[in-house]
Amino acid sequence: MQTALNTPTATGAAHVGASPLAAGATPAASPLAHYQIIRRNGAVVPFAPDKIAIAMMKAFPAVHGTQGAASASVREQVEQLTQQVVKALVRSRPGGGTFHIEDVQDAAELGLMRGGHHEVARAYVLYRERRAQERAKQVEQSPVAAPQFHVLDAGQRVPLDTGSLKALIVSACEGLGADVKPDPIVAETMRNLYDGVPLDEVYKASIPPPAR
Repeated sequence: MQTALNTPTATGAAHVGASPLAAGATPAASPLAHYQIIRRNGAVVPFAPDKIAIAMMKAFPAVHGTQGAASASVREQVEQLTQQVVKALVRSRPGGGTFHIEDVQDAAELGLMRGGHHEVARAYVLYRERRAQERAKQVEQSPVAAPQFHVLDAGQRVPLDTGSLKALIVSACEGLGADVKPDPIVAETMRNLYDGVPLDEVYKASIPPPAR
């Protein structure tokens, strides 16, 4: 896994020479091929570390200025930070899986903090807040319907019955104490769904925490 995660991101690709494949050789499968990202609209896309690097690079000019952010040292720091974020995410799901885009951005923010880039991390937080406000304005101007998810039930693709799912979570929370509320569990479950998710994964995601 160590070698696999040293795949260059967008910020460092220009510094790594690409050696041509031998005649007839087959390119090795991406080590991150088993990982995917759930976007805010529910779409599932391939996991692309270069997008993490690009997002972090946008925070550096607020601290180092435009010229400073374009320096080789900053690009190298972003490259290293991106690798650390990817490693942390992969460690959390060693067998492959999906990450919600917000979880990836949280990991990037934590990586900046752990790397001692506190001012850059603060700028990154402000960048995320600004983007969230922009998305909220777009929704106000042109509201869109909630995405319709489908699940795989015994190999069949069927629409997800969100009403039944919410009722199931409410029922499961009964008797677990006042601290276990169904609404946050419903919201977190819906946030981590994607179109075509197996039904058993939906049930796993909706299990309430044990009572304390």
